[in-house]
Amino acid sequence: MSPVGDARAAKVRFQCAEAIVEIEGDLVHKRRIEKRYRVKEIDERIRRERTKSEAKLISEARRKGVPTPIIFDVNDYELVMEKIEGDLAREVINEDISERIGEFVGIVHKSGIVHGDLTTSNIIVGADDRIYFIDFGLSFIELSTEARGVDVHVFFQSLEGTHESYGQLKESFITGYKRTFPQAAQVLKRAEEIERRGRYVER
Repeated sequence: MSPVGDARAAKVRFQCAEAIVEIEGDLVHKRRIEKRYRVKEIDERIRRERTKSEAKLISEARRKGVPTPIIFDVNDYELVMEKIEGDLAREVINEDISERIGEFVGIVHKSGIVHGDLTTSNIIVGADDRIYFIDFGLSFIELSTEARGVDVHVFFQSLEGTHESYGQLKESFITGYKRTFPQAAQVLKRAEEIERRGRYVER
């Protein structure tokens, strides 16, 4: 889900699988939804822990130089964040933007963070042409080549499914990713292996 829209609008409300997102003025409120199939106490603990974890990882990525929304408040199950004005990357992506995304993903991975839902719908290109990463709801700390490879594979899938210039955009991403992440070659090789596994399963 992406907090994109007109700052003059009243309140905009979206519901995703894991959370309800409300945009009001310059703020985004993201509240994790209760899962009734879980025991109440366990559900509350999981939602509380995931909310805190998301806030921590957004802030950590920002400290490492990756543009993200500023976190203003963290309640039990809710984040209050800065609203980012701009367009989803899927709507405006070109080779330059894809290369810069690759650079930032390299920084994220070098910091030990796996985004978990790395698609062009979870990246905003601001009016100042700045790139922002949003929705760290599935993010986690992981140093394995496999987890990073899955991240990259998911991004490539999002390109392939929505953009005719997939090949050029992929190569641009790879250029940027290699620039900032020393282990890029290993991860890119693993992403190729993951893609082959998927094709094998489909057959």
